[in-house]
Amino acid sequence: MAATELAGLTGQQKAATMMLAIGEDRAARLFTSLDEEELKELSQVMANLGTVNAKTIEALFVEFAQLISSSGPLGSLSGTYASTERLLAKVLPGEKVNEIMEDIRGPAGRTMWDKLGNVSESVLANFLKNEFPQAVAVVLSKLHSDKAAGILAELPETLASEVVERMLAMQNVKKEVLTAVENTLRDEFMATLSNSRLGDTHEMMAEIFNSFDRNTERRFMSILEERSEESAERVKALMFTFDDLQKLGPSGIQTLLRGVDKAQVGIALKGASETLRDLFFSNMSERQGKILEEDMDAMGAVRLRDLDEAQAGIVAHAKELSDAGEIIITDEAGADELVY
Repeated sequence: MAATELAGLTGQQKAATMMLAIGEDRAARLFTSLDEEELKELSQVMANLGTVNAKTIEALFVEFAQLISSSGPLGSLSGTYASTERLLAKVLPGEKVNEIMEDIRGPAGRTMWDKLGNVSESVLANFLKNEFPQAVAVVLSKLHSDKAAGILAELPETLASEVVERMLAMQNVKKEVLTAVENTLRDEFMATLSNSRLGDTHEMMAEIFNSFDRNTERRFMSILEERSEESAERVKALMFTFDDLQKLGPSGIQTLLRGVDKAQVGIALKGASETLRDLFFSNMSERQGKILEEDMDAMGAVRLRDLDEAQAGIVAHAKELSDAGEIIITDEAGADELVY
């Protein structure tokens, strides 16, 4: 049984499972023998372990029978951020626990530069555009050339040119300067990024519901409403649908239209309200609007599946623009959508 049950677990996952299975007090004593990098790596695995069933835990105990023995049936366990944080709190001061938890909630990587390599260029550029050119130059000099190129392309032109000049003139970076930059990234950027990833379960579920096709969304929403009307209302409030594009206002719609296929827009608008149609058409040139209108008339009826896919694609692009800071999805149409 052991080989079958443990086949899908890596060595780190086995170690994390054992830590959780033996209880917080025993695991806490083992944690004291790990160095900081080992502690972070194991904590990362533990926090993302999820639920491990009883058979797997029993199989793991059998495999390590010479080290630990079980005295009865085992229940399932769950490796989460909360359980990992409690375990760390047994052996480390609160400040260090917070530091490690922020670290493992953020992007993967052993060093700060490894972590930055796993953050999108647009997100990094949105942070760096508010920093001094010399500091930005130091950061880009430590990243892979492809990543640095992507960030430069996202920065305002004036800042990008200043950064290029400083990179060309850069000598060896002093250790204290590099440490200061790393501390700024950790304290200001990574902490904010990791906290923004926490969210709550209703936000996560809203994202899942946004990805459903229309029929599946209705079916699951109906089930959720029957079980918990309060949770259903919270999920609905957090969902972002095609109709919510009205919150972008004129300049937001114009930014959105520059990055989407006009044929996709035509299909999507087939199922849109008159108000949303008018918003799209009023933010096109007269010629573009006339061509789109003719295309929509020519295509006739469209399949619901194609309509859902077109609308979902445009909504996904709007979210990407919002994440990149190029538009702001507001509660009221007509607000200042663009970030300058």
